[in-house]
Amino acid sequence: MTSFFHEGDLVGVLTTQPLGRILDYKAPEGGCHLGAFVEVPLGPRKVLGCVWGPGKGDFDRAKIRSVIRVLDAAPMLDEMRAFLERAGAYTLTPMPAMLRLATRSPGLGDPPAMRKVYRRGTGLPKRATDARARVIAALEEYGGLAFTLGELAEMAGVTSSVVKGLVKEGVVLEEDSPRDLPYPALDPDRPGKPLTEDQATAAARLGEAIRAETYGTTLLKGVTGSGKTEVYLEAVAETLRRGRQALVLLPEIALTAEFLTRVEARFGAKPAEWHSGVTMTERRRCWRMVGEGGAQFVVGARSALFLPFRDLGLIVVDEEHDTSYKQEDGVLYNARDMAVLRASMTGAQVVLASATPSLETWANADAGKYARLDLTSRFGAAVMPQMRALDMRSEDLPGTRWISPTLAQAVRGRIEAGEQSLLFLNRRGYAPVTICRACGHQIGCDHCDARMVEHRFLKRLVCHQCGETKPMPEVCPSCKVEGKLAPVGPGVERLGEETAALFPDARVRVLSSDLFGSARALKAAIVEIAEGAADIIIGTQLVAKGHNFPKLTLVGVIDADLGLQGSDLRAAERTFQLMRQVAGRAGRVEAPGLALLQTFQPEHPVIRAILSGEEESFWAAEAAERERAGVPPYGRMAGIVLSSPDVQLVFDLGNRLARADGPLRRIGAQVYGPAPAPIARIRGRHRVRLLVKADKGAPLQAALAEWVASVPIKGDLRLSVDIDPQSFF
Repeated sequence: MTSFFHEGDLVGVLTTQPLGRILDYKAPEGGCHLGAFVEVPLGPRKVLGCVWGPGKGDFDRAKIRSVIRVLDAAPMLDEMRAFLERAGAYTLTPMPAMLRLATRSPGLGDPPAMRKVYRRGTGLPKRATDARARVIAALEEYGGLAFTLGELAEMAGVTSSVVKGLVKEGVVLEEDSPRDLPYPALDPDRPGKPLTEDQATAAARLGEAIRAETYGTTLLKGVTGSGKTEVYLEAVAETLRRGRQALVLLPEIALTAEFLTRVEARFGAKPAEWHSGVTMTERRRCWRMVGEGGAQFVVGARSALFLPFRDLGLIVVDEEHDTSYKQEDGVLYNARDMAVLRASMTGAQVVLASATPSLETWANADAGKYARLDLTSRFGAAVMPQMRALDMRSEDLPGTRWISPTLAQAVRGRIEAGEQSLLFLNRRGYAPVTICRACGHQIGCDHCDARMVEHRFLKRLVCHQCGETKPMPEVCPSCKVEGKLAPVGPGVERLGEETAALFPDARVRVLSSDLFGSARALKAAIVEIAEGAADIIIGTQLVAKGHNFPKLTLVGVIDADLGLQGSDLRAAERTFQLMRQVAGRAGRVEAPGLALLQTFQPEHPVIRAILSGEEESFWAAEAAERERAGVPPYGRMAGIVLSSPDVQLVFDLGNRLARADGPLRRIGAQVYGPAPAPIARIRGRHRVRLLVKADKGAPLQAALAEWVASVPIKGDLRLSVDIDPQSFF
């Protein structure tokens, strides 16, 4: 296939519009490369596209329009186009949607732009003020770096007019600078932290794999606090030495602040960032510099996997078991699996790091498909916490309280010792249900079949499915009786209230993603807590994800049974992972840690496995059970969700699909349903679900594509296919 098209040649352009096919255009004046990002006419509009290959020429050439212009961006590489095609084929996603995922850069079509930046000039101002002194101090602290007006004003805590006044006197220089600059060079030979014998062995093994410049995946399994980060940062260093790019995926934006500090300490500069917490300007810069080779190392959320890397040599998926790596709307993909696919196509190494790996990863390592490296002891003087179950059947606890006397006594002991405690409850908000004590009505969302959650901090009820909010009513919407609405069950805000009453002199902080207006505010709160600004931390799943609180020595899990409810095939695995992860927050420096799990089922096999620490036995038993059932990772599953505002239409479509299952029966697959989805209405749309189960080697995607194509989808009906579903709502 030619890699350059001359003016007038026919080119096939894939656009980001949902057309389902590649369109023919004429190459513009000056021609264009294969993979070039272009602007093309589509009806009366101008849309973004990518040159995907030569045109087909099966249309009247006289009517074929020309590409309007080639955008100022590095062309998409052959391997990236192949990756998008493979990922689209695996997830049954139309290619325009895959291209949208790979072009999520604001201002991609804008010409190169300049901006005003400010750096330290010479001399001192004629009139000295505190505000002016703060501006000068901020610039001098960063040793000659330049900042935008907004950045400098925010850093110094002044208005922009203070900076402008210093510009007039030459104390601050105002310069024009390109918007999209390369990132500072990282130094892979800068000394890192001293490694333990375990860590050094693991780092050496990863270094060997990277030097081979071939594909491979390694499970890096280490107990919490064992220093997995330091090991894979050495793998990043080896990748940079070889002139290749590295990507580290993190499951939570709040983790990036501490991680960036560690990267800067190791390499002398910060990497590029790609997640929803960075500005649009920085996202554009990151996308462009990755494509041009001006970013050696990227730290990001799952979508960073679709950045246009020039020479990707390493992908690290940190906390690889985390469910946030599965995208649940739009393009339905699992970033862990797509990382392995992308690396296999670029001759890169993948490191899947976790203290509690997913069963899929554990099984691949057990079968020899992935290498495995174990870190068995905590770094430095820290030791693994003791873990104990508190049998709630024998605790004297009123029905409106959630902290048992035994746990409360342990918290008091930590406060007296100047140490921190964490009370963990995986429920956001104040209470999961609000019920009327006069008529029994539970307040639900107007647009979903879900109960609204009271958020007392916001003074509103919130639907956790669609995001709908409304003020907390004074009277029951059903019986109109006033003063009878009552919260039922605990959320972290309610737990915070109880904690403040039990420990009136303690400093209590609630860590929940919905209590912070921005990622920056959440990061700042985590830093303050790590520095000792709280005696008791109350948190949701957010706190289980890799944070390091040096003074934290006690973890109390309020409801260890919560995840064991329901019919999710991964319920046991996820409960095990979450409890082990959150317990691992305790005792991460010198002081020994203790984790207390409040449970009404201390004899449950999962609770027993958590307490015993016999992880390999748990994984082996769980694997054997899944294998007997023929479910992932020993079988294949797909979820089909149908939705419509009309409940009859959606059930009719489900029944038609169930009857037309010939393509699936031919590969030995079974269809279950249609049945109402567990949450049967979201945003006013009724939802019906079918589940498909097949043998591991069955050609599932081809059969699914043929199956869903046999039933036309019209009007307001929607159909989505989720390969390897992680949740079953």
